[in-house]
Amino acid sequence: MFLDRNEAANQLAEKLIAYKGKNPLVLAIPRGAVPMAKIITAHLGGSYDVVLVRKLRAPLYPEFAIGSVDESGWIYVADYAARAGADAQYIAYEKQLQIDAIKKRRELYTPNRGPIETKDRIVIVVDDGLATGASMIAALHKVRESKPAKLICAVPVAPRDTLKKVAALADELICLETPDDFQAVGQFYVNFPQVEDSEVVAILESAQAQDTKNIYQTHSFDWQ
Repeated sequence: MFLDRNEAANQLAEKLIAYKGKNPLVLAIPRGAVPMAKIITAHLGGSYDVVLVRKLRAPLYPEFAIGSVDESGWIYVADYAARAGADAQYIAYEKQLQIDAIKKRRELYTPNRGPIETKDRIVIVVDDGLATGASMIAALHKVRESKPAKLICAVPVAPRDTLKKVAALADELICLETPDDFQAVGQFYVNFPQVEDSEVVAILESAQAQDTKNIYQTHSFDWQ
């Protein structure tokens, strides 16, 4: 049981300490993992951003993921999707809904830029926990396409069978807890409030401001 996302992020940072000073890029799956990415980056250095993916929701059970879609439109469909009532027509409809939601999030979260370049960087993809793993699968697939130097999946908690699904997509997998009695991510936090869009925007704006400051300091000129 974690007190909150801050505690979970600090514990993950300890497990990721080997990447301190190696300019890692920490990518958060919104919204819950965004405050965690900021904390992890404070420990390791480097920078942080979001990787925008969305779950494909099961018919009649919107909290249950039957797949996921990334920002490019690539989709992952779970092998149980049909049993959950999702036929091809439903999946196409749900895919478009979630792509539209991703576009709105991009406009809201980073209105003046696209995703940070991940090619040849150490990339750590973070979420506050995995249930089906659908969102993480889409996120790892998206990052892998850009050929990072190393791709790490880091989460506080997940069921073992879900970890098996995502392990093949990452070069390294870090998970703090793998409980047997897994029903939902929130059950493993004492405090698990919803992270609002306004908080995500504020955190990403602070990241961009810090990156701009670092660039200015690195490339400052001596006019003497």
